[in-house]
Amino acid sequence: MSVASDLRTKSADQLSERLLELKKEQFNLRFQKASCQLENTARVGQVRREIAVIKTILGDRNRVAS
Repeated sequence: MSVASDLRTKSADQLSERLLELKKEQFNLRFQKASCQLENTARVGQVRREIAVIKTILGDRNRVAS
């Protein structure tokens, strides 16, 4: 199953919590990159994409609800 379909099964609260976790991870990855300690450079893109998917799902739900 894809990341998007997994995320669609979660509640809005769970998605918001996951979004917060990802934003913290993104901050830490940027900090590691700036200090040349980042080992897995691909993770930056993965986190960005997952944040985008969550925001898209939450936006779709808001549009449907209103």
